[in-house]
Amino acid sequence: MIPTTPPNVQTDTPPESSWETWLQSPPGQYILKSEQELFNQAVVDVFGYYALQIGLPQINTLAENRISLKLMLLPHGIAKADGDLPYQPIEGIPEELPFADQSIDLVVLPHVLEFAQDPHQILREVDRVLMPEGRVVISGFNPASLWGLRQYAGRLIGKNYLPREGQFLSLLRVKDWLKLLDYSLDRGHFACYRLPLRKEKNMVRMAFLEKMGNRWWPIFGSVFLISAIKRHPGTRLVGRVPKQALALPQLNPAAQQTSHKVTEEV
Repeated sequence: MIPTTPPNVQTDTPPESSWETWLQSPPGQYILKSEQELFNQAVVDVFGYYALQIGLPQINTLAENRISLKLMLLPHGIAKADGDLPYQPIEGIPEELPFADQSIDLVVLPHVLEFAQDPHQILREVDRVLMPEGRVVISGFNPASLWGLRQYAGRLIGKNYLPREGQFLSLLRVKDWLKLLDYSLDRGHFACYRLPLRKEKNMVRMAFLEKMGNRWWPIFGSVFLISAIKRHPGTRLVGRVPKQALALPQLNPAAQQTSHKVTEEV
């Protein structure tokens, strides 16, 4: 069961507070609900033996995945404090994953890179533990959105809308990092088109913007999700095989019969 927030906490908590507190606010609950649907679609067709979610126990990113053994990496102390985790907790940090090389089939990073001091190291560790043809799914806030503009303006006046410790990365930057690691992009989605408001009743009134935004300005969603596949040099397809490579060598018959040609003289 995913931890829920007590009713008396789901108030107009200032979103500029910590990441955990922000998730309890109306905007945070809206993001968790929207991303749950995105993750359900992204992992439903991924198969293997081991799946790993790193951080953010407030959401079950592997709910629709059919891999039998699911793990959740949490900082030291949190795994023991919360007994309602949806699957097996593992203590550790994403910069030093406690797993063997090429041992995981699916890794999910919900808002992990943007709150990390060294996101490159996390991606290198993910690449190390992923099996060839394994998949990584990443979510994050989109700086090129109304929420991103609100956050940028809020920092100028000292009044953040999103958690202040986040260094939000653009989708293009994340895609470039994955390409450098030799990953092929599988799919991507944008979501959350409501205005950056704080009160729950006001955000509910903006629900009509979801369909409009998905149709008219899809790339300006407040959050993005990207899925990529690890390509192994030994299994990559390099193109069509030339016909010459498929041709069998010409064989000579074991014995030849002498044929006599009859000609007519005119």
